[in-house]
Amino acid sequence: MIKKLRRRFVLIAALCLLIVEVLIIGSINIINIMSINRDEDQILELLSENEGKFPELFKRSKGQTEPPPEMEPDDGHKSLNAETKYQTRYFTVSYSESGKPVRVDTGHIAAVSSDEAISYAEQAAEKGGQNRYIGNYKYTVSEKENGGDLYIFLDCTKDIATKRGFLIISITIAAAGYLLVCVMIIIFSKRAVRPFIENYEKQRQFITDAGHEIKTPLAIISANTEVIEMTSEPSEWTESIKNQIARLDGLIANLMRLSRMEEDSVKYIFSEFDLSAAAKDTAEPFITLAETKGKKLETDIENGLRYTGDEGALRQLISILIENAVKYCDDGGLIRAKLHKSSNGKNIRLTVTNSCKNPPEGDLSKLFDRFYRADTSRSRDEGEQKSGYGIGLSVAKAVCEAHKGKISAKAENGDISFTAVFKI
Repeated sequence: MIKKLRRRFVLIAALCLLIVEVLIIGSINIINIMSINRDEDQILELLSENEGKFPELFKRSKGQTEPPPEMEPDDGHKSLNAETKYQTRYFTVSYSESGKPVRVDTGHIAAVSSDEAISYAEQAAEKGGQNRYIGNYKYTVSEKENGGDLYIFLDCTKDIATKRGFLIISITIAAAGYLLVCVMIIIFSKRAVRPFIENYEKQRQFITDAGHEIKTPLAIISANTEVIEMTSEPSEWTESIKNQIARLDGLIANLMRLSRMEEDSVKYIFSEFDLSAAAKDTAEPFITLAETKGKKLETDIENGLRYTGDEGALRQLISILIENAVKYCDDGGLIRAKLHKSSNGKNIRLTVTNSCKNPPEGDLSKLFDRFYRADTSRSRDEGEQKSGYGIGLSVAKAVCEAHKGKISAKAENGDISFTAVFKI
């Protein structure tokens, strides 16, 4: 149990850290990409407004250190500076109103010829839209003053490399940091769960000590009851005392067993055995018990099913599920115990079903929690035989988990079923 808690703590912490890192790295890269795209769009917009040429926004007269106010970039071009014109690689293709290329300007780029520029323009015309990419070139289309279209292509090779490089570097740093923090979480997880471990150990020790302490007075009460029955005739009162002693003995035994299971002190002996024969042998005594309570138990057990596990623990599992079904089955109801191999031949399924007109509501997995009661409003007067302590199903779950199996509960059509599945 402690190992599972520590593992769950590490997994939850690692998952939370991963989500935070993904959000942070994703946000940083999105902001970076948007910033670069905005600068590209500003350059295309400026070129489009000036028919494919950079305006002399930054031209200074001799001896002037700052551009005059009327020549400063407006708010939409604040990222541009005096060097932008010389750092930008672009080319333009001008079309007449009839749709024929009349002018190609590749003077600001060396990687594209005039024929290639026209080919890019034709692709852009087919693709349509504004501020979209063709390869490493981002383009925009504008109308010229004298008619026709002007295609402007901006070389974004450097920007694309910057985006990709920033993404790779940020992911690499984040991954290294994530692994480092995960290692630290694993190292310090034991210290984080230490308070729980201490409380759990105290609780387990209390259960063990209390179990041993309670056994002595129960033995004395049982002996005194036998003396009373020897000196006088047995009565309903002595029978009630003996029944309560038996119930308390069962409670203590289950508590001790569950405590040992959770601290991993129970050593299971795994060996191959005939599970079908064990199931039949375990279920048979409950047929008579069900009949004495006005109920009927039917078994459907496939012959020849062999399984490698702890035979005693699995017999206990079958006994708990059938006993639980007999106890909680409706008066005059039917209990069905079925053991068979799954259709794919990879699993063995044990299903115990009983009639239940008023099944528990909500999440039925809570039935496997220790001390859980589906109906806390029942008094002992109206359901003493059914009240239980909510430990048996917890033991059944522990046995399933020890055998790498799964157990579940389902209520439908007036029945409630418990199913345990084991891999062959």
